[in-house]
Amino acid sequence: MYIGLGIVLLVIGLIFVTGVINFNIGAIDEVTLGWILLAAGVLAIVLSLVLAQQRRRTVVTEDRYDRRPPPTY
Repeated sequence: MYIGLGIVLLVIGLIFVTGVINFNIGAIDEVTLGWILLAAGVLAIVLSLVLAQQRRRTVVTEDRYDRRPPPTY
């Protein structure tokens, strides 16, 4: 679910870190912003993989109890 977001953040972060495209963002350093986006992308991918693994392991059991008394013969 968040893998796509993580990949987008990784790509944008790598663009800022490598300086492929130069942006003039006032008081913010583009390289530092790139590293932050890169770390956020990796974190989003890792968290989505961990959550997906937990969903696969979760077993849901449903117990149904009949509230009627057992029949007497």
